[in-house]
Amino acid sequence: MSLKPCALAVACSLILAGSAQAAPDYAVIRMTQSVDRPAAAVWAKVGGFCDLGVWMKIDCKLTSGEGDIGSVRSIAGGRVTEVMVGKTDLSYGYVQPATEGRFYDLYHGFLEAKAVTANTSVLNYTLVYDVSNLPDQATRDADIARRRVLFTGALTAMKTLAEAK
Repeated sequence: MSLKPCALAVACSLILAGSAQAAPDYAVIRMTQSVDRPAAAVWAKVGGFCDLGVWMKIDCKLTSGEGDIGSVRSIAGGRVTEVMVGKTDLSYGYVQPATEGRFYDLYHGFLEAKAVTANTSVLNYTLVYDVSNLPDQATRDADIARRRVLFTGALTAMKTLAEAK
């Protein structure tokens, strides 16, 4: 190999290495809410894929599917798209797909109603997403805190809806 191709290969390697994104830093936010109703009754009131429109007080519409795996929901006037990637009788998981030109944070959410006793249950909501695009730990902590407040409020609203007579 001559010197020119070798130098070119080294230069390309350095350019590619310098343009690589930071290593992913996944935030995991686990939230729980006790509910004084059986899990199946709770899920019947708050577990539809677009029920978040009620408990988060935001518009939601199914743009594809009927609320099963592979269904797509559009939230906040189309600003957020989420795809259901998993489902059981009392849970579902979703992902926000990549959007061209924007940092992909691999955002996933998981919501479940879990029986504690025959008459009580717990709602578990977990978020997982990459915060490596945020400039420092203080900004990352603030983002996590903001989301925790938002989704804890959603869990409280779900509890109220599920326990209503």
